[in-house]
Amino acid sequence: MKSAPARADWVAHVIRIRDARDETAFAELFAHFAPRVKAFLMRSGGDPAIAEECAQEVMVTLWRKAHLFDPARASVATWIFTIARNKRIDVLRRQRHPEPEDLSWGPEEAPDQADIVTLQQESAQLSAAIARLPETQRELIQRAYFGEMSHGEIAAATGLPLGTIKSRIRLALDRLRHAMK
Repeated sequence: MKSAPARADWVAHVIRIRDARDETAFAELFAHFAPRVKAFLMRSGGDPAIAEECAQEVMVTLWRKAHLFDPARASVATWIFTIARNKRIDVLRRQRHPEPEDLSWGPEEAPDQADIVTLQQESAQLSAAIARLPETQRELIQRAYFGEMSHGEIAAATGLPLGTIKSRIRLALDRLRHAMK
């Protein structure tokens, strides 16, 4: 039986995927990590079918975002299991806030004029509050909420540590919360 490659070999696999879209390297990573990711997700309380689906999504993410992997910041296993944890959080959020199943097919009721004015005022207030944020926080809020980037993607794009990204976003959201009261 072939033993699992060493840490440096897994890095080489990800680099081959990144640089050459190497399907053999991907198949080896998939064979090694997909069952482990599924087991991890099931130990975290996941349903086996959902864990299987998430594990496959994790591996697709590895294929698509191999260019974001930085061996100086994490091992391949740490990177993959971080993606898995984030996918699990996404699934839990979707379960708490499921998509509406019954869509109305008739014409929508016209919104109340007072609601429109309130929404416009709140939007203006939020825009002003975002503009008052320090540049470092404003940029991260814009990337996270308007650019729909994950914290990890922001860290990769900016070169800032993930903890710094999370702290600045948390501080910015706290400031915005106070500004909107």
